[in-house]
Amino acid sequence: MQNQADIVRLKLPAVLDLAAAEKFLDTMCRQVSAQAQMHIDASEVETLTLPCIQIILAAMQGGQVSIQNPSSAFVSAFEDLGLDCGAQCTSAPEPEQPSAGPLPIEDDFGQPPEQAEQRDMAKRILTIDDSKTIRDMLMLTLADAGFDVLQAVDGQDGLNVLDREQVDVVITDINMPKMDGYEVIRQMRSNSAHKSTPILVLTTESETDKKNLARDAGATGWMVKPFDPDRLIATINKVAP
Repeated sequence: MQNQADIVRLKLPAVLDLAAAEKFLDTMCRQVSAQAQMHIDASEVETLTLPCIQIILAAMQGGQVSIQNPSSAFVSAFEDLGLDCGAQCTSAPEPEQPSAGPLPIEDDFGQPPEQAEQRDMAKRILTIDDSKTIRDMLMLTLADAGFDVLQAVDGQDGLNVLDREQVDVVITDINMPKMDGYEVIRQMRSNSAHKSTPILVLTTESETDKKNLARDAGATGWMVKPFDPDRLIATINKVAP
């Protein structure tokens, strides 16, 4: 039985804006590190912004968070994006297990690189994003799934990391200062060391022409924020088995 001292109870405010998202993320990271269970009361939520949706998805993926009494606005915010707010919601029924299907990614560009050999050690993932909130959410999701995570704050920083580190997968944003994601992909593909490294684009953009630019540059796939943690992990395992 779980010790009550290890359970943290948190009531979400009516409006979950960016400031609330950052505060919630900070609390989540502390509690996950302490291996504490969080019970989150979402009964009063009226407005739920994208950053908070993403943080909650990442938090629930680790299994240490349960959402209790979600308001209709809370549930609708996820459903409007085609997302499930999770089996962790105590008022929601257990979801059916998904059947086997295609690669769980919005656009698989059909070029998963061949891996020279299977690695016994944890896969290393480089995330490139100028948003600290997104970087932290990716860290929370990927580290909990057993990946070794490196971070870069923009495209140039990402290339600098790649100059000194070996990675199995790169996850990059598109719109960033100093160097955008398209140029990151082009420069990686022009480097013999990264010609076959899987590159996943993770962005708020969804226009077909921008997806085509990424594909032509050499991206392996494209996912739109907010990301579903389980689908992101499944995609990483697909492109870098």
